[in-house]
Amino acid sequence: MPTTENASAGGTAVRDIPIDWEALEDAFENNAPEVHSYLHLGTGDVLRVVDGVADPQMHARIAADANYLRIDPVSSREQYRWMERYIPMVEDMELQAKLSQAIDGKGAFRRFKDVLMSYGPERERWFAFRSERLRIFMEAWLSAHALNPVPRPLWVPEVPARPEAAPVAPAAEAPVREREREREREREEVREPRRGGKSVESLRKNLRDIAEALGPRDLDTLTAFAEFLKARRAARSFAHHYHEAPGPSDEEAGPASQEIASESRSDTA
Repeated sequence: MPTTENASAGGTAVRDIPIDWEALEDAFENNAPEVHSYLHLGTGDVLRVVDGVADPQMHARIAADANYLRIDPVSSREQYRWMERYIPMVEDMELQAKLSQAIDGKGAFRRFKDVLMSYGPERERWFAFRSERLRIFMEAWLSAHALNPVPRPLWVPEVPARPEAAPVAPAAEAPVREREREREREREEVREPRRGGKSVESLRKNLRDIAEALGPRDLDTLTAFAEFLKARRAARSFAHHYHEAPGPSDEEAGPASQEIASESRSDTA
């Protein structure tokens, strides 16, 4: 157990220990007879053992372990004196009277806290006063056992490195950009109203209502026209996709587009 030891004025070796002040304060304040607290001389951690909950054999091993030091909590009598000393410091005379009445008789600690629950600022001042008294007792106890409190090491979590994005081949960039443009156009169609303020969903509903009222022959015509519109949209996407890619000239591509449109119109007829 590596420690740094210095010689005190009386010749006793003083051991540096990283104290967990919050846990040590809780141990000094809790003076219940069934609760036993121990300070680990290597880590500065506080171990609490409760009778009836912990294994009696484990309790005996901890008590016999030289690495653990039994913590002597502040007595109830001393903590009661803290309340007596604090009450005259309260400026609100009505609250002062309530606190004086609260500490009279059994259950004084609970009643004292209950009264302060309705007085937020005064409650915070009481906690600061009590913490100061506890710190004085803790420092005196550490000094009596030749222990020198030092700052605890800070634990800094490791942040995993973000994986680098895999490079995209130039040949694959065009399809990716085209898919992004297509998604954006679809989102715009959903967001923006069309034709007199009607949304896409409203137009689709109207189309379904019209289709339900048509006969078989009219439905066949409507389906053929819808197929034509679908083919024209595909042709536009196809032409946009290969707009920047090397290929046939506009004159060569023109008849192909016209052929697609003519086939669609023939199907509609």
